Amino acid sequence: MKVHKSLPKTKQTSKRQQCKDKWFKPNRIPQNSDSSNLSPSTAMAKLEHHASNLRKDKPNLKRLKKKAKAVSFRQVKTLAATERTPSRPLTNGRAGGPEQGSDSDESQDWSSFAKSVLYQNGGGESMEGQESCVSAKAAPGRIEEAAFVHCAERDYIHNRTVLVMQQGQTLCFRGKCLLSCLYGRVEVHGFTLEEGQQSYPLFSPSSHCPLTVTALGDSPNPSKTKKAGRLEAKAIVRKYLSTETRKRLLSEVDSDSCVILLEPLDTPLTRFLTSFPDLKELFGLSSRDIRDSSAMLDTPLSGLGITPLRKTAGGMVMSQTYREALNGLVNACAEELDGCPVILVCGAKNVGKSTFNRHLINTLLNHTASVEYLECDLGQTEFTPSGCLSLSTVREPLLGPPFTHQWAPEHMIFYGQSSCETDLDRYLESLKSLWRLYNRETPIVINTMGWVKGFGFQLLVDIIRLFSISHVVQLSSGDKVMCPQLTPEFLRSSHGWQTHPPVQSALGEDNSGTHPAQRSYTLFSIHSEFEGAGRPGEMRHQRSNEQRDLALLGYFSQLQSPEPGPVRPLHCFTPYQVPHSAVAVGVTHCEVAPTHVLYTANASLVGLCCLNEKVSGRGSPVLLSQTPVCPCVGFGVLRGVDMARGLYFLVTPVAPSVLRQVNCLLLGAVTLPNTLLTGQTGILGEPPYVTMDYSFELTGAGKLHVFKGLARPGQMKHAK
Repeated sequence: MKVHKSLPKTKQTSKRQQCKDKWFKPNRIPQNSDSSNLSPSTAMAKLEHHASNLRKDKPNLKRLKKKAKAVSFRQVKTLAATERTPSRPLTNGRAGGPEQGSDSDESQDWSSFAKSVLYQNGGGESMEGQESCVSAKAAPGRIEEAAFVHCAERDYIHNRTVLVMQQGQTLCFRGKCLLSCLYGRVEVHGFTLEEGQQSYPLFSPSSHCPLTVTALGDSPNPSKTKKAGRLEAKAIVRKYLSTETRKRLLSEVDSDSCVILLEPLDTPLTRFLTSFPDLKELFGLSSRDIRDSSAMLDTPLSGLGITPLRKTAGGMVMSQTYREALNGLVNACAEELDGCPVILVCGAKNVGKSTFNRHLINTLLNHTASVEYLECDLGQTEFTPSGCLSLSTVREPLLGPPFTHQWAPEHMIFYGQSSCETDLDRYLESLKSLWRLYNRETPIVINTMGWVKGFGFQLLVDIIRLFSISHVVQLSSGDKVMCPQLTPEFLRSSHGWQTHPPVQSALGEDNSGTHPAQRSYTLFSIHSEFEGAGRPGEMRHQRSNEQRDLALLGYFSQLQSPEPGPVRPLHCFTPYQVPHSAVAVGVTHCEVAPTHVLYTANASLVGLCCLNEKVSGRGSPVLLSQTPVCPCVGFGVLRGVDMARGLYFLVTPVAPSVLRQVNCLLLGAVTLPNTLLTGQTGILGEPPYVTMDYSFELTGAGKLHVFKGLARPGQMKHAK
């Protein structure tokens, strides 16, 4: 797949459809006129009209050149080199912007004379304080509390805030908001937002690392002067703020400034999650933020559901090896010397694999229309509830944790458990069936489990061999070695669960039976340096089981109405009636007596699957004797079984047109969150399927503990 250079504007429209999955870079529309030759009023009107047209006509796709730029590896300039020219005081006491001044000798003499007069009249101290304040506002780094007075203004009528950021400044926050880039460019978790693009929702809950918005300045455009850019940015500020509120903000606008619009975010997801008592403060401050007094509570952003954080809140920490791996992968995708890169990310638990995957995908989406994502981690999935393996096409940036983007992947297989130690072969066969659906036309990111010892390591070796990996990203933390370095030389002598050295085949490469030798790959080793790396989360909503519950709640939030209104509990939705003879029912994680299967499935989470063969019964339930490897289109809650009428009652957000393909209901070990059943409102008496009359002292009533390193009888033959 070759890299296409930017086409002229006359040819770009005809080639756009052909370059759908190629690499793109935006082309800024050149200025048609030089505003410096016009009067101030005429130039302002034309620039404001041009800015509105530019936001409408600017393409969203991007084209990458031969050599990709370094990702988040910009060297921050010194304060003297990056700060803006401070406003020069005029003789009448007003602070004039740079456009009102001049760099001529006469202007400098008048400026020196004005300063000397002010100093002689006792104004030297106040003038010095004013210049230092402006320098602090323009300095790169985290925006602090005092700077918000100068760079942010709240529009109380429309309930929104306009924020002016200088190049290199950052905004780290907790909460949720809708961000629109009005002028310049900003970066959020690797994704670059530019003027003219759509608004994007940002989610920064207390359960994850806070998001950071970084100002990148305006896009380079040789045909536009600094004065024209400054006038264009000021015209945008005038459009979104009234005369009284924009005065102070206009003095902060420069040609390299970024102007962003922040609005409150109210979605069915946020309304549904915050309706539960335990999750009301999910998008608030974490206990660490409160302990370290990191929050800035009195800012123009407070009323929008956003709480800026001080420097004491570290934000995302990227080590040197992290940056080098990210840059190397972006360059590899740009070169495309040997097909599209196949990137596998591996490492032990809690080393930052999911965060790196989102950052990598967002960075790649700056240059390509889509990125493929193969989910191999059953416990901490990205786009689906846990217990599923999936192949997804990512076209939108991931600007929040997994529970904020529970999408329907293009291909999904229901495994039914958060770990695969009970059936390793079915796990690998499921992954193989998904891999055969990959078209190899776009880069793909493969996420793996944090199980890197024993049989988990053998599965990792199999995945690298079977899927023809081109780049391996291995994350680690601390000094303890959890997994050996997966160099190509080490892999040649390693034993997998299904593959053994020497390896002479790659999955799907050749159907004739003669396969080429395994291709080599590039290894990137990342040492995670963030606080708590390698240790499970200790704060609220950070434990793995809580993350799985949040993903399920995020999925079932799709049942809620998109219009604002009260949240409807689970029992308020009208269920689908499914005849017993139309679908087969199976249990994936254990053996259940046929007479007890329906008791087990009642009030449980089920996978909605599609078998290749037709299901037909004579009015009685159809039960599966073996667990199939078949496509899954979504999830539902089997809220009731009517044996008299032979009906299942199913609640699901899946569309009816898709449900017509479903002929199998699979029950796994993934259970519904307790709060989904206990938090239902409007019920007289006890909630259904909830009881307090239960004794954990009975044999078998407690939790079953599983030891992953213990070999089972079915695995002994492979361990020889």
